[in-house]
Amino acid sequence: MHTSLTTRAMSWLVHHGWRYGFFLVLWGGLLGAAQAQSTSVSSPNAAFSRPELAGLGGVVPTAPVRLRVWGFEVYDARLWTPRGFRHTQAMQQAFALELQYLRKLEGSAIASRSIDEMRRVGSFTDAQAQAWLTAMREMFPNVSAGERITGINLPGEGAEFWVNGQRVGLVKDVNFARLFFGIWLDERTSEPKMRAQLLQGLQP
Repeated sequence: MHTSLTTRAMSWLVHHGWRYGFFLVLWGGLLGAAQAQSTSVSSPNAAFSRPELAGLGGVVPTAPVRLRVWGFEVYDARLWTPRGFRHTQAMQQAFALELQYLRKLEGSAIASRSIDEMRRVGSFTDAQAQAWLTAMREMFPNVSAGERITGINLPGEGAEFWVNGQRVGLVKDVNFARLFFGIWLDERTSEPKMRAQLLQGLQP
């Protein structure tokens, strides 16, 4: 009986699902976002289970801040900072920026969008843009709901990246690091509200 019902249901979807495809996709997206939201909450002790944070010593997370674009939930962002962290001197200090995604995104799209946002923060040459874009495309995979990309600021060196706790590479360029993290931390960010929420409670 169960097999017969399942077969009939699949047959109905094949013949009529095109009419409801939009609603099925939307529902699937909402379920994925809900699942990701349930995994995005972490305790201060979460740092002990994250190898990407091991080299930072004792760091604590800020509250997660959610990015929404045109009503769609994209990711939860949070900073992991040492005690005494001053956001006006961020690039002179080691810290981590974690993005936990709430929906599927292509790695190449994440890289391209990063370059676009970095241009808001400061200027750089076309050659630099191409080199940085190539590096990010090599490091950033396609992501699904619940997966995370973490960038580590290494003062005087550059930015190191981890995906779901696995190291994927290092961009040895302090200018890249300044502009990349500036997407969220610089006053010229396209998301000033998110910036204010991320920095809430941190010393200027």
